[in-house]
Amino acid sequence: MFLNTLLVVLTDLAARFLGSTVFRQHFHLFLSAVVMFGPTLSFWVSQHSVFAKRSHFLYRMFLRSGWGWTCVFVGSFVFLLSFSIRRSLSLCMRHLSRLVVAGGLWVGFCKLLDLLENTTGSCYEPLLSGLEVANGQPLLVLREGESKSMCLRAGMLWRGYEVSEDVFLLCLCCLLLAEETAVFGPYLSLGGISGAPLRILFLFCVILLSLWIFLLLCLLAYFPQFPTQLLGGALGCLSWRGLYQGWYRWGPSWFCPGRPGLGLLNTKTNCSEEQNAKLNHDHSN
Repeated sequence: MFLNTLLVVLTDLAARFLGSTVFRQHFHLFLSAVVMFGPTLSFWVSQHSVFAKRSHFLYRMFLRSGWGWTCVFVGSFVFLLSFSIRRSLSLCMRHLSRLVVAGGLWVGFCKLLDLLENTTGSCYEPLLSGLEVANGQPLLVLREGESKSMCLRAGMLWRGYEVSEDVFLLCLCCLLLAEETAVFGPYLSLGGISGAPLRILFLFCVILLSLWIFLLLCLLAYFPQFPTQLLGGALGCLSWRGLYQGWYRWGPSWFCPGRPGLGLLNTKTNCSEEQNAKLNHDHSN
């Protein structure tokens, strides 16, 4: 009984916060500020911290499969919320298709970024003579005619124009989580049925959002790379704006899945039109 009460209190508070107008209109600004000024934290953090090692458990367990974790929890939440309201598999698939679109966008951008790095990069061989430049880095000799895969297999260095895929992924996942979970607040305010499974999935999504923000701060503070991380964050924000603030506002159709919550909140009470209008206003800002 106590755990159920605690679950209800925590999820109600989180749903009210994530569904608030202030959060929905300013979260992307907060994320942009984190990406822009997060590297300044490197002046205060200790490089001997456990988070300064790329082999840390959180990086290996979550960051390398960040999109998979996001799809599992967000997809489960969206499906259960949609099915509990309408009992329509077609409607559930339409809302889940937003994850498919975002996943395709993520894979496509990763391939383009990899192609960009391969096209603009060059292979360098570190000298083994012990000669070093003024900053303590070994001298590098350019090796022409080497591909990236051959260069790395030979133990040499590949330097090209990079965009941080990790920051891109984390920013995109954070914005996607914020958009997909924001409908839970209006749903509860309309008196929607919210059993323990739905609330637990929502709580997991909130925890995952907090974890992605924490890992983003860790990357920026312990592994600052300017301007690659800034470009990755900008690409993530532009992807979110193009999808959720652009394409999805066209409304549900054969070529557009529509915004989160569209077609779901208008089935609960007579005041749903006001809630949907508020949802539309938040998305347009």
